[in-house]
Amino acid sequence: MASSSSSTPPTSDPKTYTTMDKDLEAIGAHCQYTYCNQLDFLPFRCESCKHTFCLDHRTETAHKCARAGEWAAARRKATATTTSGTPLSGKPTPATGMQCSHPQCKTYINTLAAVGVACQICNRQYCLKHRLREEHACATLTPLGARPASLANSQKQKAQGALDTFRALIARNKKPSAEATFGGRKAPKFSPVATLAEIRRSAKGDAKIPAEKRLYLHVEAEAATTSAKLPAGNFFYNKEWSVGRMLDEAAKGLQVQNVNNRGGGEEEKLRVYHVQGGRLLEFGEKVGVGLLSGNTIVLLRGVGPAVPDLIAV
Repeated sequence: MASSSSSTPPTSDPKTYTTMDKDLEAIGAHCQYTYCNQLDFLPFRCESCKHTFCLDHRTETAHKCARAGEWAAARRKATATTTSGTPLSGKPTPATGMQCSHPQCKTYINTLAAVGVACQICNRQYCLKHRLREEHACATLTPLGARPASLANSQKQKAQGALDTFRALIARNKKPSAEATFGGRKAPKFSPVATLAEIRRSAKGDAKIPAEKRLYLHVEAEAATTSAKLPAGNFFYNKEWSVGRMLDEAAKGLQVQNVNNRGGGEEEKLRVYHVQGGRLLEFGEKVGVGLLSGNTIVLLRGVGPAVPDLIAV
């Protein structure tokens, strides 16, 4: 009897596990990429096409999404709308803030708290109060980045005046006669070919410059650039040099004082005037671009910078 009662299992013992009401495949999801169908317990959802994918095919590129980029575009649009339509608050920072260009206004603009308005006429930025042209006296301002027309004309007049003085001194020193001693005939005029040949024959320069890169020029200096007599000479330079480097070599060759690299104002700086082109050359220009062999350049001091084409005022 005892053995019979001990072999009967008890019916009132509590359960030590949880019964699942779903099968195993109910956990996770199958990848919806064609030919994959892998069961992934942590599936990924594509926000563009709203399908579910495994780890390997979670990106739009991996599962060749038919609506690729839609979710990113919608998010950018929503972010832009929120940023432009909602006033934000915050303190101005050196990276984002700047003071209104009106001289009597201390408002910081282009910050999280205040927007700035750019004036297309004077190229300055103002707060909302001074954004109108009448409020900041736009008609009386010189546009930023532009040189006044009066200054440009003044510089041209100074350059032309210096060149005229130079030519007058040359003519006075040479004192040419009306008739040359060629049997009572007028002196023959030299052609550009003959002039270039003369420059080539007497030109000096760096012997390391390859022959095919040499540019032969006649270089002169105005009297104001030196305390000695009017210097002049024939030299050759590298076509790939900048005008600034050519000026340094020309000043050295003519023994003209050059203080361009020491700072200071324009009244002490040397500039290069191209006689055939009728203009001052920029320091950054390439020698071989604006000049030709046989041309003449003049070193002028205190004539101001070259005048580029700027905003018309």
